[in-house]
Amino acid sequence: MGLVAKGHPPDLGEGRGEGLSITSTSSTASTPTTATIIDPRPAPARTLKRVLDLAGAALLTVMAGPLLAIACVAIRIESRGSPIYRQRRVGKGGAQFDLFKLRTMVSGAEKMGAGLVVDHGDPRITRVGAILRRFSLDELPNLFNVLMGDMSLVGPRPTVQVQVAQYSERQLQRLAVEPGITGWAQIKGRAALPWHERIELDLWYIQKWSLRLDLRILAATARLLLTGKGLYRGGTGGWRPEADAERRAAKRPREPSR
Repeated sequence: MGLVAKGHPPDLGEGRGEGLSITSTSSTASTPTTATIIDPRPAPARTLKRVLDLAGAALLTVMAGPLLAIACVAIRIESRGSPIYRQRRVGKGGAQFDLFKLRTMVSGAEKMGAGLVVDHGDPRITRVGAILRRFSLDELPNLFNVLMGDMSLVGPRPTVQVQVAQYSERQLQRLAVEPGITGWAQIKGRAALPWHERIELDLWYIQKWSLRLDLRILAATARLLLTGKGLYRGGTGGWRPEADAERRAAKRPREPSR
């Protein structure tokens, strides 16, 4: 089960600063599921968070400007194609947006090899890209997404539609807030965590949110960037469609034998 964006009105996700309540229809091959997604944070808290996001993202964009320019030149020198990579992601309330990142792989990488899955040593990663990934510098253009209102500095990482389409009704609540550049799941293991555990950590963050928690996450993120821990999924982490499908199937109630 998971959110299916097709068929929803084009204004899905509008009003994301007002505690948006959306009924989203999701389905497996035969069973439709409806989930109401509500931002649990009070309006004043959301407004304050947005103001801090704008101030923080603007400051960081100015500070990171020279580094971003150097990285773009290095990417362009090493491989052909735009240094800025765009990918369609799912944000608050199921609204889709273009995520901006520095390109760390060869052009057209999504159509090669393992597709959306990236592991350590992936041959599609360029030499410059490996350095950018090591220090998460490829995420710097995410700051523009924050300024545009699609993202926050802190929140669940934005994911792609094919992954959201497999969410359970409970997991759809991960879409109740703006996705972030960093988040609670990021500092607790990042890609090395199994996918369902990352979602549970994100759900915990949404329910326990506070500005103090955001500051704690930002401080922990700064330390994490130095170690590079959890950057790749390894043997058990990350999104694994087959394993996730098996786990959900095991939880479904079985009909009594006759």
